[in-house]
Amino acid sequence: MTDLVYWNWIASKSWLTPIVAAATESEVDVEAESGSLILAGVLLSLVIVYFASKLGGEICARIDLPPVLGELVGGVLVGVSAFNLLVFPESGCTADDSLIISFLQQTAGLTPEATPHVFASYSEVISLLSELGVIILLFEIGLESDLKELIRVGPQAAIVAVVGVVAPFAMGTAGLVYVFDVPVIPAIFAGAALTATSIGITAKVLAEIGQLSSEEGQIIIGAAVLDDILGIVVLAVVASLVKTGEIQITNVVYLILSAGVFLIGSIVIGRLISPLIVGLVNEMKTRGQVLLTGLSFAFTLAYIANVIQLEAILGAFAAGLILAETDKRKELEEQVIPVADILVPVFFVCVGAKTDVGVLNPTIPSNREGLAIAAFLIVVAIIGKVITGFTLFGNGEINKLAIGVGMIPRGEVGLVFAGVGSASGALSEATEAAIIVMVIVTTFVAPPFLRLVFKEPEEAKETPATTEN
Repeated sequence: MTDLVYWNWIASKSWLTPIVAAATESEVDVEAESGSLILAGVLLSLVIVYFASKLGGEICARIDLPPVLGELVGGVLVGVSAFNLLVFPESGCTADDSLIISFLQQTAGLTPEATPHVFASYSEVISLLSELGVIILLFEIGLESDLKELIRVGPQAAIVAVVGVVAPFAMGTAGLVYVFDVPVIPAIFAGAALTATSIGITAKVLAEIGQLSSEEGQIIIGAAVLDDILGIVVLAVVASLVKTGEIQITNVVYLILSAGVFLIGSIVIGRLISPLIVGLVNEMKTRGQVLLTGLSFAFTLAYIANVIQLEAILGAFAAGLILAETDKRKELEEQVIPVADILVPVFFVCVGAKTDVGVLNPTIPSNREGLAIAAFLIVVAIIGKVITGFTLFGNGEINKLAIGVGMIPRGEVGLVFAGVGSASGALSEATEAAIIVMVIVTTFVAPPFLRLVFKEPEEAKETPATTEN
């Protein structure tokens, strides 16, 4: 009996009508209650996000650390690792773990029946705002980048990206298999997690210290973009290996071709149609024409990238590069800043909030094996990226150490690998914990190190001038 036939049969029984009506009325009441309280949950979450981001950012700025590091730490404090103010179902949390839910129950009359729906819904909204935040961030970074400079450093960026993927993957996988006796598939998955680079975190730090437009900064950004593409391919290959036990070559080829065609095609076509976009903007008489047209273009390319199984952030970055070559660049940069100030902190705080630093507790026996593996992964993660800068031979004036350090943070990209591995059942608890610890450490140590390695050459240059005077 189908559901439709069943409920028609129920409705035909007059003695059941009051019961059916009561059940339907109850569902309607829950939905009506949920609607307003979902908004309340989103608003409270945003208050927490902005408070955590500004408090952490201000503290770090005053002790000469990148504010983005403070946003990440602020996220850890309000997230699953500490106060449980901002928790998410994908982190394994339930509504009972959320202090926002408790607050809504005590102050807004949230009922137990509506609690799961409200928790899942407002958490999903915040996660979506977080994804929008990183899209806006990469669009802003694209606007601040120089396409001609990126093309010029393209071969160098490609070398850095390839070495930054192959070296940590090979060292990590081999070490886990032969030193720690980890099974091959989990070892490959952990090795794959080492290949990622969080372009969002690195780009934000480079912008904060005024090095985004430097040659080193452009190499790092170019390499990080290529890293994302290669990382997507690696993740697809490993996921296919876990599901089928074999690598589907056709899927790998499709991802490589689609990534190349999208990036090159979007830039070439974008440069051809950008004069039309500028002409359209110039004809508009309403407010916000530059910002809304620019964001529409960025979201369109982000959508296309997402549809062809690439990262949406690549599309947003490409849109920024294209519009940066128009005479609307400066105006668009200025107008995007307030939008970025609203959405980008949501991304960084959420990355911190979803990170469980409880896996660092050595007093828990189940964590010890994971910590030993994590120590190995951290060493490989750092060395495997730092050496990338030193593969650029014949470039004596480039700060090669800064390039390598800029490739270190794994951030949300590494967490994606850990999440996919966990969902597939390929990872043991120890290996999953080790990957999470590696992501935490590389994410938090890279920003201050990046600022340090960029500062040292500047001080070295200033010293001779001071001596001569």
